[in-house]
Amino acid sequence: MGAVGLSVVVPAHEDEHRIGPTLDALRAHLDARFGSGPGDWELVVVDDASTDATASLVEAAAADEPRIRLIRSEHHRGRGAALRAGVLASAGGRVLLADAGLRTPPAELDRLEQALDQGGEPAAAALGRSGNRLVRALGIPGIPGFRSDTCGFALFDGDRARAAFGASVLDGPAIDAEVLRWMRRRGWHVAEVPVRRTARQTTRPRPRPRRTAGDRRRALAELFRLNAGGLAVAAVFLALSAYVFHGLWADLDGRYLKDALQDQNQWEWFVGVATDNITHLRNPLFTTAQGMPDGVNLMANATMLGLTVPLIPVTLLFGETVTFALVLTLGMAASAWTWYWLIRRRFVHGRWAAAAGGALAAFAPPMVSHANGHPNFVVLFMIPLIIDRALQLCEGRNVVRDGVLLGLFATYQIFLGEEPLLIAALGMMVFSLAYLLVDRRRALDAARPLGRGLAVAAAVCLPLLAFPLYWQFFGPQSYHSVLHGDNAGNSPRALVEYAARSLFGDAETAGRLSLNTTEQNAFYGWPLLAFGAAVCVWMWRRTAVRALAITGAVALLLSLGPWVPVPRTDVVLPGPWRLVVKLPLFESVIEGRVAMVCAPVLGVLLALALDRIVRIRARELRTLGLLGVAAALIPVLPLPLAVRERAPVPAFITSGSWKGYVKDGEALVPVPLPDPGQADALHWQVEADFGFRLAGGYFNGPWGPDRIGIYGATPRHLSNLLRDVRYGAQPPEITPQWREQARQDLEFWKAGAVVLPSQDRDAELRDMLSELLGRQPEKVQDVWVWRVGPGQP
Repeated sequence: MGAVGLSVVVPAHEDEHRIGPTLDALRAHLDARFGSGPGDWELVVVDDASTDATASLVEAAAADEPRIRLIRSEHHRGRGAALRAGVLASAGGRVLLADAGLRTPPAELDRLEQALDQGGEPAAAALGRSGNRLVRALGIPGIPGFRSDTCGFALFDGDRARAAFGASVLDGPAIDAEVLRWMRRRGWHVAEVPVRRTARQTTRPRPRPRRTAGDRRRALAELFRLNAGGLAVAAVFLALSAYVFHGLWADLDGRYLKDALQDQNQWEWFVGVATDNITHLRNPLFTTAQGMPDGVNLMANATMLGLTVPLIPVTLLFGETVTFALVLTLGMAASAWTWYWLIRRRFVHGRWAAAAGGALAAFAPPMVSHANGHPNFVVLFMIPLIIDRALQLCEGRNVVRDGVLLGLFATYQIFLGEEPLLIAALGMMVFSLAYLLVDRRRALDAARPLGRGLAVAAAVCLPLLAFPLYWQFFGPQSYHSVLHGDNAGNSPRALVEYAARSLFGDAETAGRLSLNTTEQNAFYGWPLLAFGAAVCVWMWRRTAVRALAITGAVALLLSLGPWVPVPRTDVVLPGPWRLVVKLPLFESVIEGRVAMVCAPVLGVLLALALDRIVRIRARELRTLGLLGVAAALIPVLPLPLAVRERAPVPAFITSGSWKGYVKDGEALVPVPLPDPGQADALHWQVEADFGFRLAGGYFNGPWGPDRIGIYGATPRHLSNLLRDVRYGAQPPEITPQWREQARQDLEFWKAGAVVLPSQDRDAELRDMLSELLGRQPEKVQDVWVWRVGPGQP
């Protein structure tokens, strides 16, 4: 508590025409409200180098009333500097800010005091709702959801006001946004209170439009200065993302991500089909462009409609590959920035410590691995926003608003990636249970508002998602689960080894321990895991650290799968994933991906450690700590993704010659048919602007009477035969039965033409197909073509 009950701080500059009535009104109200004793109140006026009689009038008032103090500045520095000087000179247990024109009546102080006294936690400030349109127009609010971004009439806890204004650096009008942001990042409660404005305002003796325009320009410059650090962090993230993908950007038309397998072809096709459906006013959740005649349930595939649809103008102007590269590059940088935002908002105050944590969360080895062709596991910028809103619900301040926002955020994330949301929800559930274990009282206090907020979120989500989810799970070409094989869990060694695209990585070792390069879902390396463990021991007293440690450990254990082989032995142990493997939705999850939860966990631990290390006074200990951070991070620094030359699209496609062979409603049958192992034909279709349909394909669809999910179309005899011969099998003896089966398969696909491009073993394929179809093909530009549509012999 300060030496006086209330300090009133009034900044003034060239205010001789109104400062006298303001001081009289404030003095009368303060005497009536708080008393006339020397310790009841004080009034601090800061004159910002006025050239008129402002200072003289205040001095005259101070001579009559010793509780009025004048602070003079020799140089005009701005409202922010005046407020800072006044607040730091104040001695009140509470500090009220008012303007020299007293546009808000002093009687409104009662409302601010009531707001400041409410709630069990100490409040930082109560703001009169006055608003700064410039600040709001720039989208840089002090408090999310607040209409007021200025402290024109505001009541603060005295000690917190002096701490906040003491930490400020801006001298102009944007100091309000700076102070409110500083308080928000410390989790201090700030209330907004509607207040009356006086109908009568003293007018200036002359208009000064130049000063107003100058103030606006200065506010604009200061707001950019206030956000310069955040913009610098964003620039670093963008540069790092561009570095990862620079091989692709170097030649978008001619290069292909080497380790993407067929995923780049598939995702560019998703971009193209979304554009084609929307621009032709077709159902965006379904297509028959591939997988003829059954088609593809696009909602049941990772089409990321939340981005592919808004980016349709980009796709139309620049093409699908540009959209693919943009989504990966900007999405990875945006994800790093929102993780940085969350870490700085919730865990640390240091900007660059939070930036390091955000970078690790978004550019950790499993994230870089998925960047080869899984945008849905790279573009995760909504996940930190969802986590923050859930934490906001736990505070219980505005359950309805926060629940609505959580519902909208979750709905949008559904259209970006359902599996990442499911894995994130699993991680949040583990964190909640861990928090219940380490701090039962606070966890139980948060449970009620969180539960109510989740109910509100569900009420928002369900109407918006009812039809898309119905289509996904019950619509055409829906399926019930996806088969991933028995080795989808992480090997224990994968947790401590390095990924192929990490600085210390070995592609051969990583390849033996993973499904493929895109699915290197752990590979954090033993130094980083050891560093994380050391941070947990060092900061074990912090409740959040204990909960994070439990969350990370559980995620790593779950990622080992239902059965865990002990390295270098024949022993296989049951894993904890067995508890959830049969649950709906989880049965389709690649369990190794659960280890990705550890990326943000380690990011937060890194930020906490760096924030503490840089504040260690002993230089030797600080250096030792930074060396430990470097030793943990350097081995897993990302390398640029490898690229290769892209297979050229046949001139038969690019020239439009296909139009003479495939009629509307018919399918083109490439040899071999596109599938998860070879899907270049999807790129043909993209280059042909979806002018023809494809038999076969690479997508998730149903197989068999149980509608089990598989990758690609249901195989048929002819598609299997073409695939086997292409990859080394000897052609069988062509019998009437084989010819009849080929006829039935082509009829099933509604084929118009079979197309054989130049490739390995194309001579064997051409001879076999000629026997099967009973005629020789035509050579059209760079492909062999058999007409097989209706009416052909």
